Amino acid sequence: MAQDLSLEISDDTLKKILIKKNEAGFGDKSWDDWFNFLLGITTGEDSTKVIIEKVFKKSNYDIYYDNWIKNFALNLDHVWNEHSARDLVNLTSQESSAIVIGRGPSLIKNNHLDLLKKSGYEGNIICSDGILMTVLKAGITPDKFEKFFVVTIDSQDHQKKFYEDDIVLQYGNKIKCILATTVSPSTYEAVKKARMERYWLHTLFDYDKGNSSFNYISARMVKSKNHERGLPAIQTGGNVGTSSWVIGWSLLKSTTVCLIGLDMGYPSDVNLEQLNYHKFPEGIDKNSEAFKKAYPVIYNPEFNCECRQDPIFQYYCNALKEFIFKTSDKIRTVNASEGGALFGDGIKCMRFKEFLHQHKT
Repeated sequence: MAQDLSLEISDDTLKKILIKKNEAGFGDKSWDDWFNFLLGITTGEDSTKVIIEKVFKKSNYDIYYDNWIKNFALNLDHVWNEHSARDLVNLTSQESSAIVIGRGPSLIKNNHLDLLKKSGYEGNIICSDGILMTVLKAGITPDKFEKFFVVTIDSQDHQKKFYEDDIVLQYGNKIKCILATTVSPSTYEAVKKARMERYWLHTLFDYDKGNSSFNYISARMVKSKNHERGLPAIQTGGNVGTSSWVIGWSLLKSTTVCLIGLDMGYPSDVNLEQLNYHKFPEGIDKNSEAFKKAYPVIYNPEFNCECRQDPIFQYYCNALKEFIFKTSDKIRTVNASEGGALFGDGIKCMRFKEFLHQHKT
């Protein structure tokens, strides 16, 4: 049975508590929800979401933190002497639009690259790194689409392979590459070899720790030479697709950002043992409630289709939906993937053909 609780605290202390409550993402939720979160207690419909987010953030921090520090240290001289991503603001016209291209299965299924190739679209093209080669080979090149960008956020060495194909080397000098300061040095070398212009930014992951955070320390180090204003810093949502959406409106100043290939899930009939992002646990009962929560099938009413999510895609999708909702008064987000799990408040869903018709020259 709930009980009333009265406390005597100063106005200053209350202000600090409210700030912490907002920073934790509980600004619009009850005190009971927040206290349960602090105590590690999860109840109700949000319990699975909260658990997924806490585990995802902690596991990534524990796994990659040392790697982020090492990569940043090795990249610092390049960061000092190359472009800030802030410089991108001057490269595109105001009131423009952007198309973010992910590598979800809907991209090929719906023939979106061919539709884009044949269009007269003149806005920004923002490729996630993993789809770059496919996009160029489909005829979507900077010769036809001059405002062409590619984004790498992840810090692992395997990102370098996205820049080593002959088609990338052919067009690299006409492509602007946006890099996190923590990317692998081997990826940087591949980008440099492809003759791409490099634009640097910070990714936010521990800024809530204040002056002791890596985000704070690395930002101060960058400011110590050449970049007196520092680099822009973005929320990534844990993946390059969400990062590209953020870059589209925050740095390129696009007033409309259209998403294709951002499914945030797999086809509903995917072989669960072959999931790319999350190894399917052995021995789990596929009829259990635990399985249904961890690997739900999502019905998308906007495109009348289903997809299956794993825990990581649930985290990505929830984060992007929250970002979009909070910025819906500033930026129009169109999901034209025609599949996947991304729909809801602040997201305008439409066929990609319709989007291109609305933005034709």
